[in-house]
Amino acid sequence: MTEPVRTPINPTSGKPPIEADAGAGFWRKGPSDTLPPPDMMGPYMRNRPVPAEQVEGRKAWIIGSGIAGLAAAFYMIRDGGMKGEDITILDTMQIAGGSLDGAGNADEGYIIRGGREMNFNYDNFWDLFQDVPALELPEGYSVLDEYRLVNDNDPNWSKARLMHRQGEIRDFSTLGLSKLHQWEILKLLLKRKEDLDDITIEQYFSASFLETNFWYLWRSMFAFENWQSLLEMKLYMHRFLDAIDGLTDMSALVFPKYNQYDSFVVPLTRMLADKGVKVQFGTRAYDLDMVEQAGRRTVTAIRCKKDGKDDSIAVGPHDVVFALTGSMTEGTAYGDMDTAPVLARGNAEPGDDSDWMLWKNLAKKSPVFGKPEKFYGNVAGSMWESATLTCKPSPLIDKLKQLSVNDPYSGKTVTGGIITFTDSNWVLSFTCNRQPHFPTQPDDVLVLWVYALLMDKDGNHVKKPMPACTGREILAELCYHLGIVDQIDAVVASTKVRLALMPYITAQFMPRAAGDRPRVVPEGCTNLALMGQFVETSNDIIFTMEASVRTARIGVYTLLDLPKQVADISPTQYDIRNLLKGARAMNNNEPFPGERLLHRLLDNTYYAHILPPLPEHDDTLRERAEAELSTLLGKGSQALGAVVGWLDRMRDGLKDTSK
Repeated sequence: MTEPVRTPINPTSGKPPIEADAGAGFWRKGPSDTLPPPDMMGPYMRNRPVPAEQVEGRKAWIIGSGIAGLAAAFYMIRDGGMKGEDITILDTMQIAGGSLDGAGNADEGYIIRGGREMNFNYDNFWDLFQDVPALELPEGYSVLDEYRLVNDNDPNWSKARLMHRQGEIRDFSTLGLSKLHQWEILKLLLKRKEDLDDITIEQYFSASFLETNFWYLWRSMFAFENWQSLLEMKLYMHRFLDAIDGLTDMSALVFPKYNQYDSFVVPLTRMLADKGVKVQFGTRAYDLDMVEQAGRRTVTAIRCKKDGKDDSIAVGPHDVVFALTGSMTEGTAYGDMDTAPVLARGNAEPGDDSDWMLWKNLAKKSPVFGKPEKFYGNVAGSMWESATLTCKPSPLIDKLKQLSVNDPYSGKTVTGGIITFTDSNWVLSFTCNRQPHFPTQPDDVLVLWVYALLMDKDGNHVKKPMPACTGREILAELCYHLGIVDQIDAVVASTKVRLALMPYITAQFMPRAAGDRPRVVPEGCTNLALMGQFVETSNDIIFTMEASVRTARIGVYTLLDLPKQVADISPTQYDIRNLLKGARAMNNNEPFPGERLLHRLLDNTYYAHILPPLPEHDDTLRERAEAELSTLLGKGSQALGAVVGWLDRMRDGLKDTSK
């Protein structure tokens, strides 16, 4: 008998690796296995590890004050036992938060470059924020407590997820997948990750798939382009398999009360500052000095520009460095009501003053640091634009009220996520989250967010590509698709628009192959961890705050040699209930092939509850189940009669109350 594969053991330490990989092989409990399985999260995983090495006197340098950098500081303090005053964060900008931004006021207009759609099983993210003091609730409550209070009392859903024909709601009750499209998705889920290097979405799927409700819902929600990575789409499908049945009306999502900066960055930076963590702004790190000996690489200095002048920060042999590779929002060009944004970045090279320089210089030192040019080298393929609308009452707000699940001024869910125009040449979407979106926002002001995916197509109303448009023109295009373009003057008089054109916003989705992204702790590195959206993890996706926190946590536990595992992604993708309801959703809410047979077998058992309810009554179930069998086995075949007889005997046996 062959011994089953188990969670790999680190041969040098005799313990499981810090970064768990539940997909590496079959897991069952044995003397050398930890409990629970490597993808299970729960209170048992909340233990505080005792550091294997003393951290007294060690310094930590974190490059980047986005959520990954802030999370690294948090975990070094909470789980590593480091003092806050021994941790310094370096950042190019003059404000913390990285891509988690939110700024402005009602007079000049608010701006948020992007938004955050959240999921309940972001296990690392919630692990962090259940220990961060709440933004507004009294002492003793956490950000997680605050988040649950908002979402438990105001569930999210959308009544106008897809629109077309200048103001009409398009039927989005099903995913609109044919049997061919369903089979394409199933085959993708079954494929090995290793077989999908450098393959694009449009190379794999049929042209008709790219016009389905499913693809409009998917690409607009997650910001996928047709020419981007099929591998990343596959990973997303596994990650969000539990949410497939809520994809149409967005009922699977949870949203913060305020914008991402006020909801997450403000309380976390407040906590870190109270612990003594220092942030040094105006500092662009562009290279790391290293010594190499016997295959081991140790950072000795951080080369940077401080307020435009060259500087070098010495790093001791026991100090640790955490660095962000790449940047989604680096090089953002801004515009306003009367000005179109102008990019300062080339299509293939970001330039020497770019936040990509650190990764570029690391990659020159060794292949273990990956290939950054695979991600920054095609701005035309990774760029899209967003617009933030600061609105007072107007015909736009009147139309918004018709599309909202609650009054926009009520403080409750408004649109329930983005509304996408499926006949928009730009693939234009807009959303209004809970209001106020900023804590000090006036009562008569609403903040809307607009974005589009295609940057090279002329608009349907404004005959220009979106990047060439002013805020006034983008507002006109939005009003056209809402069916109120004849009232544009009244809308303009009550609306301010601020624009953000981001050259690398989906760079992390560009087609890639094994080795293009470095591991969190690259091979041989003794005191360097890499974080963010451009590093490799075992099974997780990117373009999420969860991914940033996961990479930071892996880096902290590895460099500080903490005896604690970072769990793999939530095992919900293996839950039979999610598999069954996902199959039903992909079959346009109709029973999937074989589902009635499962009901015929299980309806009188303890496990009946795992099956989605059938649309017909039990008196027709036998007839329909036999019809399914005849389709599978052939009408009149001996196998058909044998299986029907077996099902009847099995059901009768289950009804028998004797032992």
